[in-house]
Amino acid sequence: MSDNSDKTTHFGFETVREAEKAGRVQGVFNSVASKYDVMNDVMSMGIHRVWKDAMMDWLAPRPGQRLLDVAGGTGDISFRFLKRAGQGHATVLDLTEPMLIEGRQRAEADQMSDSLNWVVGDAMALPFEDNTFDVYTISFGIRNVTHPQNALNEAYRVLKPGGRLMVLEFSQLPNDGLQKLYDLYSFNVIPRMGQLIANDRDSYQYLVESIRNFPDQNTFLSMIRTAGFENAKYRNLSMGIAALHSGWKI
Repeated sequence: MSDNSDKTTHFGFETVREAEKAGRVQGVFNSVASKYDVMNDVMSMGIHRVWKDAMMDWLAPRPGQRLLDVAGGTGDISFRFLKRAGQGHATVLDLTEPMLIEGRQRAEADQMSDSLNWVVGDAMALPFEDNTFDVYTISFGIRNVTHPQNALNEAYRVLKPGGRLMVLEFSQLPNDGLQKLYDLYSFNVIPRMGQLIANDRDSYQYLVESIRNFPDQNTFLSMIRTAGFENAKYRNLSMGIAALHSGWKI
């Protein structure tokens, strides 16, 4: 029997022991928590807000739904969901407590406090019963999980029958020339911006590398189907800089 402690995984372009990755990822987000929303502007050239609105358009939240927003950090998706649903409940789960603290300090969190829970937890071992939520979202978080397939399996478990999965993540451009241009921007500009804005080049370097390591749209779609989701589809955003994946627990 193999010793799991010797298994390795990616941390950006670095190879690390699987047992180390979660702690390393926590270190990144502890470091950037207070600048996280600014970081998203830098990483996406300001377009992440449009992508999150597109996510809500496709999701079409309904009154009374219960959302689990994993890697929900500062609450962006949960706030949007509750506004669109009119009434409902959102649980924001994140591995990194400083991210949740940042979220709870936002004005929307105070206005929606009766409809929100904030939970420290691991996407690969969710602290919830089976068949609990109507909707599961994860945005710009699943590429940081040590085993994304395990996170998808857990998403399937905690969703009610008829529940919806939606994943927003940086992805791959289908055109090689455009991908090369985007890589030039990513690897040269984003870490420098991280240094300027957050005095933290290394965390931003990791985030860029983690995007390039993440499976492409069709590979990730097959992972969603492997977890048991049906009617699984994806839509490219901004030519594939990001992608939205959707699936249903039937």
